[in-house]
Amino acid sequence: MTHPATSHSAHTSTASTVRGEPQIAVITGGSRGLGRNAALQLAHRGIDSVITYRSQAEDARAVVAEIQALGGRAAALPLDVGDSASFPAFVDALREVLAREWSRDRVDHLVNNGGVGLHLPLAQTSEAQFDEMMRVHLKGPFFLTQALLPLIRDGGSVLNISSGLTRFSIPGYGAYASMKGGLEVLSRYLAKELGGRGIRVNTLAPGAIETDFNGGALRNTPDLNRFVASQTALGRTGQPDDIGRVVAALLSQDSGWITAQRIEASGGMFV
Repeated sequence: MTHPATSHSAHTSTASTVRGEPQIAVITGGSRGLGRNAALQLAHRGIDSVITYRSQAEDARAVVAEIQALGGRAAALPLDVGDSASFPAFVDALREVLAREWSRDRVDHLVNNGGVGLHLPLAQTSEAQFDEMMRVHLKGPFFLTQALLPLIRDGGSVLNISSGLTRFSIPGYGAYASMKGGLEVLSRYLAKELGGRGIRVNTLAPGAIETDFNGGALRNTPDLNRFVASQTALGRTGQPDDIGRVVAALLSQDSGWITAQRIEASGGMFV
């Protein structure tokens, strides 16, 4: 059995709490990139995290350690968001870690962030590649959210991470963006159906961000970086902190009257 990485530091007095308890967010794909940054930004605001990883256990443990250093508490659990058959076992593991580390049986937030990229013209995209995009970016969030609904407290939130590519079109991202478009529709339906429980559901659509997405092309290719910056109203490419801070804001009670919305954080890309 895989044992989750955990941290045990006490929260600071500025922790975000519900009924005196620290809030907890489940963040898929939290061992790297935007998911990692979101977990760290939440830790700065006193919100604990259960992050998931597919294969990078060492990276996940490092994120847990960073959260611990900030005075928070975290756990890391393995999960392949493209394998919906594994979700019941993940729910059991999550229940176990919640009981052991927090003496809780509920979480407050779910951030459907985990994913993989694909840059290939539609004419060259195989059925297998299409199916992978569907499993990871649409079927996975659909059925993972469904599986976790009994564990999300009333008044909590779900945040689905989409992409600016659902608004503007760049050749090569058709299959990926199509699934993200479906995810945005799913967000609205979830918001409608879960509103009776006070659960808010929104979509966050990042623009081009300097991470290791697509092999770190934006971060590591100066010409591409300059082009994207020239097409962005704020005059630069995005950084992970730009997205992590928005995640933290949308999960906070300051955003308690925001639901069923698509929020784009792109610095004004291609406006």
